[in-house]
Amino acid sequence: MQKTASNTSINQTPQEMEAILRERQKRLCINRNWEQKLVAERAGISLRTLRNIESGNGSSLNTLISVLLVLGRENWLETIALVATIDPLMMTKEAPPRQRASKPRNKKIP
Repeated sequence: MQKTASNTSINQTPQEMEAILRERQKRLCINRNWEQKLVAERAGISLRTLRNIESGNGSSLNTLISVLLVLGRENWLETIALVATIDPLMMTKEAPPRQRASKPRNKKIP
């Protein structure tokens, strides 16, 4: 498998990616010397739910986000679906930036 600079494979399965994320979350808690109970309380989830996350027994996206917020790692989510803030095609025009999408216009028949 080919490796990237962040030491993760670009050809990973979802299960492998999930395992890496779980391991990073657990390692971060250990490095901070935070007990599972503390993280669960701060995230507003049960200890059982946190243990399920860490063992790979599933959780909701909302629960994962709550844990990441407690750990101060919400920026991990920013890289999931980046949205371009500059449209190169609009840079070539002298029009003001678009504020919203427009509906297709009906062509008038002469």
